Order: sequence, then C-alpha cells, then structure tokens
Amino acid sequence: MIIRSSSSSSSPSSSALNIVVGDTKEAFADRVKSIFKTKKKSTTKSEKFDDIVQLNFPGAITNQELVQKSVSLLTKKGYDGENTLLATSLCCDELARKLEDDFNGIYGKNFNLGGLAGFPFAGNTGFGAMAAHIPDDGYCLVVYGPHVGIAADGTVGKVERSGIDLIDTCCGSAVAASNYVDSITNGKRDISMQIQTFTDFQQNAVQELILPHGKRLADADIDGKRMIELPYALYDSQNMLLSEIVKSGSTGVKRGIALLGGIQINTGPDTPDYFHPLRFDYINFNGDTIDDLLPALTGVTDDDDDPLDLFER
Repeated sequence: MIIRSSSSSSSPSSSALNIVVGDTKEAFADRVKSIFKTKKKSTTKSEKFDDIVQLNFPGAITNQELVQKSVSLLTKKGYDGENTLLATSLCCDELARKLEDDFNGIYGKNFNLGGLAGFPFAGNTGFGAMAAHIPDDGYCLVVYGPHVGIAADGTVGKVERSGIDLIDTCCGSAVAASNYVDSITNGKRDISMQIQTFTDFQQNAVQELILPHGKRLADADIDGKRMIELPYALYDSQNMLLSEIVKSGSTGVKRGIALLGGIQINTGPDTPDYFHPLRFDYINFNGDTIDDLLPALTGVTDDDDDPLDLFER
C-alpha cells in the first residue's frame, strides 16, 4: 500500500527523474537504470572479481543493486524525489562520493553529516539542521558507513585510483587509526591524555572511537584478516553513535526516516563499487523502529515480490 501525505494532491508528485509514488515497476526500473548508463566507472559485474568481493565481504551487492532495491522499497513507504531529503555520513575521500552520486540521481543533492572514515561528525547540531530541511510532511534517507578498498588483485585496504599509478590505501584514516590502536594494544605507546589540537581533531576522534575494538582487531590479525575486520569495527562504532544522534533528534523528523548503514567497498575504475548492507530501518518521528527493511533488501525474505527482479531481466 502506498502511503501518501495528507497534504498531497490527487496527482502523484514527481522527482528529478520523474519517478513518482505509484509509478509502474517497469517504468521505475527503466528510470533507475538510466542513472548508471552515464557512469564512467564500470557497472558490469566481473564474475571473477565478484567472487573476490564475496569471499571477503559475503552479502555485498553492487551500488546499482543497492540503489535499485532500496529506492524501490522506500517508494512503497511513500518516498519520492520531491518529498525526500537525502543525508549521508560517508568518508571525505572522493571515492565515497560515488555512492552519494548514485543516490543523488534519485533524491537530489544530499546533506552531509559525515567526516573522516564516515563518522557522523556533524553530531546533534548537524542532524537537527538536516531535519529542519526535510520537506513538509516528507521523509529522510540517511546512508552511512565506513569504506574500504579492494584492489584488482584482491588486496583488501588498497585500491586503484584514476590517474594515479600507485595503488593507494583505502581508507587512509581508518588504517592510521588501526595502527594507533594496534600500538596501544601491544603496549608500544600509552593513550594520550593531552588536549587534542583542532588541526587534526577528526582523526584523533576516529582513533579514540575504535579503541574499544582493539582486542577484536588484534584477534583478526592472527588470521591475517585485520583489514577485513576493521571496517566492521568502524561500522559498529558509527552505528552506535548515529543511533544516539537520531534518537535525540528524531522529533525533528517529519513523516519518517530510513537508516541505511553498511560498508562501502570501493574498487578500481574497471569494476563496480559494492556495499555490504548491515542495517535498513524505517523509523518514525518518535525514534521507534517500525519496519526492518534489511531482509527485503538482502533477499533474505519469503516475499515473492523482489524489487530487483525487474532490473535483472
């Protein structure tokens, strides 16, 4: 059932892509597909590289699959391009803009809540400002999480960048924070009690926020999987922080807010980017979760009406 706002007219409202609440699935699929046809980065899956991604991050889906399925599910809630504000909490890295751009094609420009490594450094004040920008009687989608690279040879924590010969670290902030935590866990340095300087306060905060996961990362190191475990540790810290921010500011939300959290997986120019969804909750203005959309997004559901079916034909 399509939920419409009480102030809406009898004619459906349209988005920048003319996606409308109540539009046919076939028309919707064609319009969402059009976003990815103009992308310079490849959107075609390589079976060999997909196997590498799934080996390290089982359950990851491509950006295109993520956008297609999540937008389809939110359309059933009443979301469209006119009544929805997109907010993101992703890393400052330009690679993180790719996922942002994909959702921009549906909902327009986004409100940025994130900073280094994807932490929601805009905090309560930023969230309150964002909530005030939600259209009257409208909705909000927050996409958040850390990012990690996978190079063409399967190395996790590295990625090829256009125009740069050197295979680069991704995420640099996360790796630096991981090294800091490792040095403390191994007793090579003490936790700094000095007042942090403003010239690098976000990085200092990232380090302190994942410090509780030191043993978890050390255990993963034993099996050589520290770089795989690192983004999950970052996500857990970010999810906890964002949940607190949303809970305290939910009264500013109009109709509802969807929280789509997970791990953004950046790859080289010749392969599509991925996202491992770990949370997809629909929350009301009281801050109460009223629908868990993750099973429908990931395909772990008995619902025969899979929104991705149309895109795979």
